Amino acid sequence: MPRMSKVELFAAIRRESRAGMSGRATATKYRVSRHTVSDALASAWPRERKPLPPRPSVLDRFKPVIDDILRTDLDAPRKQRYTAKRIYDRLLDEHGMHGVSYQVVRGYVAERKPKVRAEAGRGPVNVFLPQTHRPGDEAEVDFGEVVINLRGEPVTCMLFSLRLSFSGKAVHRSVDRTNGVSDLGLAA
Repeated sequence: MPRMSKVELFAAIRRESRAGMSGRATATKYRVSRHTVSDALASAWPRERKPLPPRPSVLDRFKPVIDDILRTDLDAPRKQRYTAKRIYDRLLDEHGMHGVSYQVVRGYVAERKPKVRAEAGRGPVNVFLPQTHRPGDEAEVDFGEVVINLRGEPVTCMLFSLRLSFSGKAVHRSVDRTNGVSDLGLAA
């Protein structure tokens, strides 16, 4: 039997049940437990999986040391701060760390460095300013030349473009300079 997603499996079990197949026969056919069959009949959507507990790491013993190094680095001049490589070497030399790769230490340092800065009140400055546009307050206007193909001939026209900031609605009007014809049908 081809491998199917849990949603497809639940749909198939529900179809079999509507066709009159017993729960035990359905469980045997799809090689699932009767609890899975009853779950499928109770709801079309499978329950979310419980998150796995975090796995312990060999690095766990050294995380407080790394955090202390990062905290002391906050007051150090920029050129004298510890890099992930220097932290890794220091853990090897001074704290007897074995069985932990540089990549694991580098990943933890990259994850913790901004958090340590934020905990100390030195996080990045929030520079995002949301824009607010009240109706009728602002618009963007532009005026320039545009060449269009009119009845098979290139014609230079003047194009007026207006965009309202609140609604985002745009209005375009063109004027043929040679004939004085207004609005050649280019309005958007």
